[in-house]
Formats: sequence, C-alpha cells, structure tokens
Amino acid sequence: MNAQGQDWDDLRIFLAVARAGSLSAAARVLGVTHSTVFRRIGGFEARLGARLFDRMSGGYALTTAGEEMRDSVLRIEEEISALALKVIGQDQRPSGTIRITATDLLAVGVLPRHIAAFRAEWPGIEIEVVVADTMLDLTRREADVALRIGNPVQETLVGRRVGRLAFAVYATSDLGAGERGDPAHGDWIGYGSAHGPLSRSLARWWPQMRQVYRTNSITAAHAAARAGIGLAALPCVLADCDPELVRATSLPEDFMLDLWLLTHEDLRNTARVRIFLDFMAAALAANADLLEGRCPCKMKPAGA
Repeated sequence: MNAQGQDWDDLRIFLAVARAGSLSAAARVLGVTHSTVFRRIGGFEARLGARLFDRMSGGYALTTAGEEMRDSVLRIEEEISALALKVIGQDQRPSGTIRITATDLLAVGVLPRHIAAFRAEWPGIEIEVVVADTMLDLTRREADVALRIGNPVQETLVGRRVGRLAFAVYATSDLGAGERGDPAHGDWIGYGSAHGPLSRSLARWWPQMRQVYRTNSITAAHAAARAGIGLAALPCVLADCDPELVRATSLPEDFMLDLWLLTHEDLRNTARVRIFLDFMAAALAANADLLEGRCPCKMKPAGA
C-alpha cells in the first residue's frame, strides 16, 4: 500500500468508521455528513490502492488490510494524544479554555453558579461544558476535566471525591396526599435501565411501583415531576430549590452517590486546570449540606 500523501484527516475519518461500524454513526461522531464520510473513505481507499472495508448490509466491516491500518492508526493517535498532553501540561498561564464534561444533571443542577463565580475570579479562563451521558475519554483530549458520578478506574486519571449526592422522592404539592404518602401505590416517573444503582434500589424498595413514565435523563424526570406526572426520585441539589416540588418521602435507606472531579495526570499541573480543580473542590465542599440533602435551597457560591 502506498501511504504517501495521506494526512491526519484521512486517518481520523477511517478510524471513526472502524470504531462506529457504519458511515452514518461515524458522521455523527465527526460532525459531518454521511456523504462526506462516504466520499473520503472511497478516496482514501483509491489512493492506497487497497480495500479497507467490506460493505455489509449491517454496516462496514474491516478487511485484513483495514485491520492492519486500524492498528497502525491507533498507535499514531496515542502518540499524538500523548504529545499534546505533555505540551499542554507545561502551560503555566492562568488563561485559555478548559473543556469540562458532565452529565445533564450536573451541568444543570450543580455547575452553572460555581462557573459564574469562577469566571468572576478568573476572567482570563474560558469554560466549555460538554453535556454527555457517555464518558468522554480524557486521555484522547475529548475533555480536560470531568465532573462525574462515580469514579471509573483508569490509571491515567487523577482526581478527588468532591461531594456526595443525596436523593429523595419528590412530587408536586397538589398530587394526591395518598400517592405522596404511599409511594408503593402511586404513579412513578422511572429511569428504566438507566441510572443503574438508583433504578435497582427503587425496584428493591418498592417492587410493585407503577412506572407510568420512563426516561434516561434525571433532568427530564425533574421536568416530568414538575408537570405532575407522578413521583420521582431526584437529587436533593436539583429538587430542593424548586418551589414547584415538595419532598413526598425519604428513601428507605441513606442513598447517596459519590461525586468525582477528574483530569488526566499530564494536565493536573497546568495552571488553568489546577486552578479550576482547586476552586471547584472548595465550592462543592461549601455546599455539602445542599448536595447531601440537609439544607434545602441554601446553595452558597464559592467564597461566601
């Protein structure tokens, strides 16, 4: 195969298709059109003089040549990511952009007021928040910092537990008193297979609970509870400050989820990342009562 004249865009598009298994899925990941991916893959194969994919009814499958190309490109990607992390890790200026990844719950219910306080103190640092239920890969620079529920084991990540999220059962005040008082017989907003620890605990506590509405999003469940659809197990940090909701009942056990702030080990000494991590850790510690459900609607901005 003649690899001369290939650029990283060719390799990046090839790798996206190899990972996704289809042109449409790769196009969504890359933020381009299906036709663009089709044209670029066809041109890449033509220039190489080799077929990299078998076109199957269910998607694109790598040929033997494609598998060899994928292994080589993965090594290139790792080297590029490692080099970028090392270069950025040497940047000691308190300026630039920090890319943060968080779930919709944390991006809506926790981050905004603290980021506002952070920007007031550090106006030279810009913030980008990527809302994603999937875990973006910090080693591939998909984000600089992650605020996550739970601490995934990954050797190259460093971080700290910065709080715990308490949950309770909420409903509108005009929902029937019987439903609020006896959750086992009320209408529920459920999470289906999403949010595994919470879903499993609810099924164990109230095995006969009637889920009339399901969603994979906690913020969507919050909106559904505000609309009066039924009872919902929600984080206290999100629901206690909502005047449309009341705590219908506590959960049978002290249910909490750990909140972690993470970054890649090569970025932890970068000035803007270090400043942000320290700031957010202090801000969340100052709001432990609200996060853990002890102090409804008393969220304090950092430094208060």
